[in-house]
Amino acid sequence: MIKTIAFDLGGVIITIDQSQAIQRFKEIGAVEVEKYLDPYTQTGIFGDLEHGLISAEDFRKELGRLMGKEFTAEQCAYAWQGYAKEVPQRNLDTVTRLRQQGYRVVLLSNTNSYMMEWAMSPAFDGKGHALKDYFDHCYLSYQLKMMKPSEEIFREVLRQEQAFPHEVLFVDDGPRNVASASQIGFRTFCPVNGSDWTEEIYKFLV
Repeated sequence: MIKTIAFDLGGVIITIDQSQAIQRFKEIGAVEVEKYLDPYTQTGIFGDLEHGLISAEDFRKELGRLMGKEFTAEQCAYAWQGYAKEVPQRNLDTVTRLRQQGYRVVLLSNTNSYMMEWAMSPAFDGKGHALKDYFDHCYLSYQLKMMKPSEEIFREVLRQEQAFPHEVLFVDDGPRNVASASQIGFRTFCPVNGSDWTEEIYKFLV
């Protein structure tokens, strides 16, 4: 029986737009960022930031070295936050309803402090609530220093939640992430970025 539901952020809770993020990085003067940015797992200094291997300040400096110009923290935040296309109210309503129905609802996201600067602020839902207000706990890659699709991050969630894999439904739009979670026994659901998964999820909870 499912007791815990672990949601991805980008592509599930919020709709993401990678092209908008790339455009914003180019706007601030960071060219050829396509080779580092991915809808699911970043590489280079972008991946190092989300893995928690470097700080936001280190990222800012390294991006400057990489691109041959200086960037401000505000410019970096502006560019990263380009990933966020919209926050569908139906998704937030469903997360709230699932918690009310007795499920433990957590977030499991590959992300970074620039994204969280927005997501953990009252501006997140446009109604004065931060992302954390919707979840029982947030497992964030840059804080854990682990990233999906590595098995270790899923095992860490199980350890902290004191849960068995078959008791957890993992919802993520990344096929590699879902495959990794499935291998250790999670029940999984892989909706498409931006799709309405709010009714279909209940098929996985019976």
